[in-house]
Amino acid sequence: MKASTTVYGIPNCDTVKKSRLWLAEHGVDYRFHDFKREGVPPDRLDAWLASAGWEKLLNRRGPTWRKLDPSVQAAVTDAASARAVMVGHTSVIRRPVVEWPGGLTVGFDPAAWLIALSAAARP
Repeated sequence: MKASTTVYGIPNCDTVKKSRLWLAEHGVDYRFHDFKREGVPPDRLDAWLASAGWEKLLNRRGPTWRKLDPSVQAAVTDAASARAVMVGHTSVIRRPVVEWPGGLTVGFDPAAWLIALSAAARP
């Protein structure tokens, strides 16, 4: 598969490391976009929010979320407020976000990834 797959994440994240290994094992050529170095493209974030929904994209179990002030956490009630927090704290975005040809996945889910690979391979 050509590099029309883009993986967004943080290179030292354990889940991203597992994901990149899985992609290599399955022969998937991809481009890696590092949130820490390159930031989160606003247009991509908007597309992810529209496709996956803010509840799926926002990682409320990670250390970045837990370190946020409780008032900031409580203010996240919709896509707009979640987006504002994600722009200011990219590590609260569930990782990896993968843009496959024709689809999007959030988080590492080998079963969903096999489906995405299969769909991408169809003409």
